[in-house]
Amino acid sequence: MTNTIAPLLRVTGLRKNFGALEVLKGIDLDVAPGECIAILGASGSGKSTLLRCLNFMELPSAGCVELAGQAVGTARARGSNAERAYTEPELTRVRQRVGMVFQQFNLFPHMTAIENVMEGLRTVRGIARDKARELAGAQLARVGLADKAQVYPARLSGGQKQRVAIARALAMEPELLLFDEPTSALDPELVGEVLSVIRALAQDGRTMLLVTHEVGFAYHFASRVLFIADGVIHESGTPDEVLKHPRQARTQAFLASHNEFSF
Repeated sequence: MTNTIAPLLRVTGLRKNFGALEVLKGIDLDVAPGECIAILGASGSGKSTLLRCLNFMELPSAGCVELAGQAVGTARARGSNAERAYTEPELTRVRQRVGMVFQQFNLFPHMTAIENVMEGLRTVRGIARDKARELAGAQLARVGLADKAQVYPARLSGGQKQRVAIARALAMEPELLLFDEPTSALDPELVGEVLSVIRALAQDGRTMLLVTHEVGFAYHFASRVLFIADGVIHESGTPDEVLKHPRQARTQAFLASHNEFSF
């Protein structure tokens, strides 16, 4: 039986240049609703740049990104690989639909945890303060931090800061969540609490893309694994296919250097 579910995200011929340096060299990717994709690759392979292009913190140099069947931007010329023009109001709407969780938390130090979660609701969505506080409180509870609502970031652990950042992204009710190595800045003993939140979101049916070096977690979290090398998707498949039985030499070599994981 043919799968007729339309992709939530479709990426076609995505390229990104920084001057003469071509970081992404033609990414094609469909993401179905509810799919959890882990993205692996060596440093400098283009993983983080891909995520930043998907929520348009970086503007693609060529190619097309579609959300729920609607292309973002307008082609300047014919062809799917043509450069596209984007307007700031359109990109603001896209960023509300595509949430992003960063490596370094990016919390406002002068705001409490709940104020950080409220900020986008107030300034972007224009929600009244009392309602924004109610919604923010619910998301802090969801990540296990209801008791830290009035605490400033300086008094939070790294894992707690990252969970506040996840609550902030969830508060905007995004259709797609992007995680850019969310545990890389954490002490090892704090990694588990963040990964537990991400796994719970996966079990809730959230559509997510996760760039990570936690290969063992990727195996248990993902419905699909992508291995990126030199700006292209080098290998794609189920966790068993890519992590247990990789076909490509580059993937095999990468996994051999990350042999501390188990599944």
